[in-house]
Amino acid sequence: MGDEQGAKRALESAKSKDQSGKSETSPLALSRSLPLPQRRPHWRFEDLDIWQLARDLAVKFHRIANRLQEKRLYRYAEQLRGAGLSLSNNIAERSGSTHKQEFIQFLNIARRSLFEDASMLLIFEKLGLFESDEISGLLTDCDSLSRKITNFSRSLRP
Repeated sequence: MGDEQGAKRALESAKSKDQSGKSETSPLALSRSLPLPQRRPHWRFEDLDIWQLARDLAVKFHRIANRLQEKRLYRYAEQLRGAGLSLSNNIAERSGSTHKQEFIQFLNIARRSLFEDASMLLIFEKLGLFESDEISGLLTDCDSLSRKITNFSRSLRP
């Protein structure tokens, strides 16, 4: 409420009267008196194709985990969520590293998390928890991302 009143006061003080006596708001006065919206920072990893794909896959895994949780398979749900988040988090975490070798190591951890996810998906399929078509699509996404991580990792090596 206090912020709203402050904005109203800023708007009132930004008004000026023109020659005819009508009130007019000056854009320059408004720009000086109203707080500017803050831009959120842009992180280096957001530009990486592999991070974007890992993020999208993590969201898919999270949705699958929600369905597992509805079936009261809480352990499976949490394991899938954790491994899914590990993909994007490991890429993001070490993209800030100043050492290429360290970044390569974390890319390898992310890739291994993909294998963990693929294993869980195959087991869920075998248990009859999900349709084969759905699992096949996710496995294709895992394979594609795994190959891209491998290629990106190779490009960082001397």
